[in-house]
Amino acid sequence: MKFRLGSFILLLLFLYLQSCTPSGDGESGQQKLTLTGASTVAPLVSALGKRFEEQNPGIRIDVQTGGSSRGLADVQQGLSDIGMVSRTLTAEEAVGMEVFLLGRDGISIIIHADNPLTEINSKQVKAISTGQIQNWQSLNKIDAPITFVHRAEGHSTLKKFLEYFGVNNSQVKADVVIGDNQQGIKTVAGNPNAIGYVSIGAAEYSMQEGVSIKLLALDGVEATSEAVANGRFPLLRQLTLVTKGQPTGLAKQFIAFVQGEENYDIIRLQKFVPPEN
Repeated sequence: MKFRLGSFILLLLFLYLQSCTPSGDGESGQQKLTLTGASTVAPLVSALGKRFEEQNPGIRIDVQTGGSSRGLADVQQGLSDIGMVSRTLTAEEAVGMEVFLLGRDGISIIIHADNPLTEINSKQVKAISTGQIQNWQSLNKIDAPITFVHRAEGHSTLKKFLEYFGVNNSQVKADVVIGDNQQGIKTVAGNPNAIGYVSIGAAEYSMQEGVSIKLLALDGVEATSEAVANGRFPLLRQLTLVTKGQPTGLAKQFIAFVQGEENYDIIRLQKFVPPEN
């Protein structure tokens, strides 16, 4: 009995260690590729991964979110094969890393679809985020308190927002703090007095699906994927995949696949801008 119990414990330990391995052989010889990072990039990579799996039986693409910072840290520590990052790497972060462009996106302000406001400027956004403007009346003549929806630390969307509007995170007066685009979209769609900021691509895709939000023009420029494509929108960013050193094996194969023009249709379907534009 003791021998059998000890063998069972060793087997459980082996299976646990296998599940923590970024890539390699799984059950029935299945290979797994693990990607972690930006919540903006994750739905796109999941859709691309599904097509890759269909064309390559026996391979599984495991996509996990957690923010760009997690994606970078996981790759550097060998906890994932590829990181998903939706911002430019700093000089320090770029050391030893290879970066592959997947597409482009913008970040803009969203409100509930019933809110009559159609545009906003940087000064107003900064005032709302820091609590200087707390009521909608000065913006849309409706006397109602503003619910400001902010992003959690570790997300590149937060960093880009703070940089563009010239705000320190310590200055922000958040009513709700969310982790990813879908949480932000769901929160704003459920509150007529809410305002937040998310990926333009994610917002357009949700609006197409009937979600009750709308994008506000920012500093006189309409927040659309077309404005991102032609470079007119002021708050732009790159969507990238990163590896520690040159990718090899399955990681190299997958990166070549997602960058292939034959898969740009998925990028466009997700309302992002392919690298060619």
